[in-house]
Amino acid sequence: MSGIGGCDWPPTASVEALRLRASFNRLAREFFHARGVLEVETPVLSRAGNTEPNIASFALEFCGRTDGAPRTRWLRTSPEFALKRLLAAGIGDCYELGRVFRDGEAGGRHNPEFTMLEWYRVGWDHLRLLDETVALVREALALVGRTATLRVTTFRDLYRDRLGLDPFTADAGELHAALGDVVIDPAGLNRDDWLDLLMTHRLQPAFDADTLLAVHDWPASQAALARIREGDPPVAERFELYLGSLELANGYHELLDAGEQRARFERDGRVRAARGLPAVPMDQALLAALANGLPECAGVALGVDRLLMALLRTDRIADVLAFDFARA
Repeated sequence: MSGIGGCDWPPTASVEALRLRASFNRLAREFFHARGVLEVETPVLSRAGNTEPNIASFALEFCGRTDGAPRTRWLRTSPEFALKRLLAAGIGDCYELGRVFRDGEAGGRHNPEFTMLEWYRVGWDHLRLLDETVALVREALALVGRTATLRVTTFRDLYRDRLGLDPFTADAGELHAALGDVVIDPAGLNRDDWLDLLMTHRLQPAFDADTLLAVHDWPASQAALARIREGDPPVAERFELYLGSLELANGYHELLDAGEQRARFERDGRVRAARGLPAVPMDQALLAALANGLPECAGVALGVDRLLMALLRTDRIADVLAFDFARA
């Protein structure tokens, strides 16, 4: 359907999908209210961007008075840093439901702006938070009359069981070979890139549509902002939750060490420079909050649009958005 001049004005989602989104928003707020988790709102614009090399941030220039502050501001890719500053200030268990932005991510399953639900639990580890995340997703499934079987596994066991290789010891050549007939240009790719490609191209497409798959204890090299548990091998205390082929949530037993966090930001910067990516200012306010003292906690980010896609059994993010990027 198009309007005068061929302009596509109608929404891309059905009325039923938009009502489901509203129902989930209400469900999430009731879920956390019942558990004493406080809803907060944090800035969408920040002085710092996301240093993660595989995530691109939108930047814009502020034209008003700044009193010496930087004019360049960054649209948040998640509310994580601001929420952790609130945790360091003593706010306690909290969550935010809102829009986040990632440059260069537009397509069948991606939209440059999307909805994220992120929450933190003080005194919890990632496995306890995983249980709560599963509980929320199961309540969401009930909105459409569905249930799902839960399967919990480690990152290592998943790759061993499904691909017959050990992701902690296999070299890049073995990981490349495991892609089979999936053709990827190997230039510039490292072990973690191959592991990610195996997940997205070999493993996720085969996940059962009615199974909630929780994968925990990731390689230490993929810790992001999670703490590392020593062992042989050491692992990141992190989980991801999938419903069918869609990744829904990514959770961490949160890193508390400001020095280690700074080192990870600096390492990100070196990777960005090696790839010819623009430099992104690290979040000094987060580092100061960590130095002041972040309580023991676990946090998780859940992609609301991905969850709605899984509930409706669609591979098109446009089907759950009022207006996708092409019609925004």
